[in-house]
Amino acid sequence: MQRRQFIQLAKGGLISAVSAAGAIALDRNLSPAYSQGGGSLSIQWLGHMSFLISGGGKTILTHPFKPAGCTANKPQPKASADLILISSRLLDEGYIGGLEKTNRVLYQPGAYSVQGLNIQGIRMDHDRIGGRRFGTNVAWRWQQAGIRILHLGGAAAPISADQRILIGRPDVVIIPVGGGPKGYTAAEAQAVVSALNPRIVIPSHYRTAKASSNCELSPVDEFLTLMSGAKIQKLGGSSLQLTASSLPSSLSVTVFS
Repeated sequence: MQRRQFIQLAKGGLISAVSAAGAIALDRNLSPAYSQGGGSLSIQWLGHMSFLISGGGKTILTHPFKPAGCTANKPQPKASADLILISSRLLDEGYIGGLEKTNRVLYQPGAYSVQGLNIQGIRMDHDRIGGRRFGTNVAWRWQQAGIRILHLGGAAAPISADQRILIGRPDVVIIPVGGGPKGYTAAEAQAVVSALNPRIVIPSHYRTAKASSNCELSPVDEFLTLMSGAKIQKLGGSSLQLTASSLPSSLSVTVFS
């Protein structure tokens, strides 16, 4: 239903109108480049799969949503950013209505260079039946402030050998853990984390106190139980500050509140 609603908005002129006016550019074919960077990285959780990630002089907003269902009582992310990354056009993870007119949006798989950032969009299935229900999910990999970041978006399918090559070894992985038809269950997420071997894992896409009664996702607790061998860090807020030199040597799971 949410996918159909987004497509209806697009057909109704939302995306085409803002693009024609130069408001929001949906970019597909940017040339590759490589950026190392340094300094500190700030990761702020805005709810569900949406994060504001700042460092190296750039700010990236990921997966803005329209409040409903599992995000019913969260404000729509509208933070100012140099770039917006979305993994699908579903309204709970790729809603761009009402965003600033200068924002650039990436939504297709491929290699991009945006203001000195090298960004790789990796095609994955958005469900467990070959994408036949929810289509394609795009996992985003980039390096910012010297830290390798992977946001898996709404991944639900196992990572293939080809996808694993494109992903490499990330320092920070943002991964869905709440289950449902378009995101990893706790056990599936644990298996992916074991395969990728990152330094820091940030769970996303799970039920919180801000969800409505019809949210189909599970809370984060089951995933944390499965990750009991890692250091579990429950923050007293929604922001995390990192530097490349301060990354933990063993696996750490960070949960925002």
